[in-house]
Amino acid sequence: MSGLWKSVVESVRGSRQDFTSGNLNRAVLLLAVPMVLEMAGESLFVLVDAYFVGRLGSASLAALGLTETLLAIVYSIGMGLAMATTALVARRTGEKDERTAARTAVQAIISALAIAFLIGVPGAIYAPELLRLMGAEQAVVDVGTTFARIQLLAGVPVIILLFVNNAIFRGAGDASMAMRSVWLANLLNIPLDYALIFGAGPFPELGLTGAAVATTTGRAVGVAYQFWHLGRGYRIRITREDLGFDGRLILRLLSVMRGGVGQMLVSHVSYVGSMRMLAAFSEVALAGYTLAIRVVLFVIFIAWGISNAAAALVGQNLGAEKPDRAERAVWVTGVWNMAYMAVVTVLFVALAGPIMEIMAPGPETAAVGRTALTVISLGYVFYAWGMVTFQAFNGAGDTATPTRLNILVFWFFQLPLAYVLAFSPQEGVRLPFGMGMGPTGIFLSMTLAYSLSAVLGVWLFRRGSWKSKKV
Repeated sequence: MSGLWKSVVESVRGSRQDFTSGNLNRAVLLLAVPMVLEMAGESLFVLVDAYFVGRLGSASLAALGLTETLLAIVYSIGMGLAMATTALVARRTGEKDERTAARTAVQAIISALAIAFLIGVPGAIYAPELLRLMGAEQAVVDVGTTFARIQLLAGVPVIILLFVNNAIFRGAGDASMAMRSVWLANLLNIPLDYALIFGAGPFPELGLTGAAVATTTGRAVGVAYQFWHLGRGYRIRITREDLGFDGRLILRLLSVMRGGVGQMLVSHVSYVGSMRMLAAFSEVALAGYTLAIRVVLFVIFIAWGISNAAAALVGQNLGAEKPDRAERAVWVTGVWNMAYMAVVTVLFVALAGPIMEIMAPGPETAAVGRTALTVISLGYVFYAWGMVTFQAFNGAGDTATPTRLNILVFWFFQLPLAYVLAFSPQEGVRLPFGMGMGPTGIFLSMTLAYSLSAVLGVWLFRRGSWKSKKV
């Protein structure tokens, strides 16, 4: 037990171990613990916002949910670029090519800034129209327009940079630094959220707008801390000679990023479609699912933290020309993730009601959230393996395989199934059949889709074509 505790402490402080050699269980532990804490910090952002905004009423909560849905495109691009960054930095780290790893990091940052400008400016200009396009009622548009504009114009750059900079650290094996930047952002976001939403002390009462200001401010400070550390880090350090534009590295990043963005966009478009279907039922259904999905994200982000260890280990060990060790790392990580998600399933099935009663502004919203939380959690054990194998593909630079799987599972299976399960023939668009299950049908389609993607992901991973991917 003392050895385990020492490894945990080492992982949080920042381990200097070479992850291409030594005990794999220890390597997974050293990477997974700070990555889990990093993802827990990310999920804390959405939980805190949902909890405080929930006190403002269902219209504000619906505006929060719809804006987050619009930001799904940003998350898709940011996470796609982050996947490419982790894969390339990890591969160069495994090859012991520190300078190319640092130059790759610089090109990733340049790409992040360009993408943020292209998305954020037009998004902020057309924020009200985008909310209406998502099915928002006028009351939701009125309360949510300023919130959406701040998130799109100021929030987009810091979100993408936070993702990409942490991907640099994870690829280099400095997972503890990624963790610290997110928790620093949270230390500011939590008190600022309360103060700016409700007007505590000298702060003005800004309502929903205060949530956007607080979250953006916290994340911006986290990004500033990341930049400071990139000039001083021990696993990866950017020097003056690494600065500047490198078209060759940009093209390589974009080539790998294309598949990463594709897989995230596919799943997020499915999410947008599901939200649009929920909006057809009621504001309460939308608000209930918004709360439930934030609780789901809390545990999913932690599982992603465990899965990210697989991406770093695969990338570094392929760079060191140790493909068999890379494969063993994925199986070890998968067992860890499955055990965690099994425990979460039991807790959510037992405690979905009390959790939603704490979070929701009213009993009707709580009832929808309870159903969503219970139904979605039934597939968690499958999700665990799906996340690990998908991250293994991404760590190897094979972002195309998860993209193809997502298109098959979400566009050709989940969305049609959600429509058939949720609506009755009278509510549908000339469909001759329908189950009429309401929002529950949409939740069930998500459970089945993610479970199917996990089964297919494990099957393709066992075939081993990812081992020969060059990046």
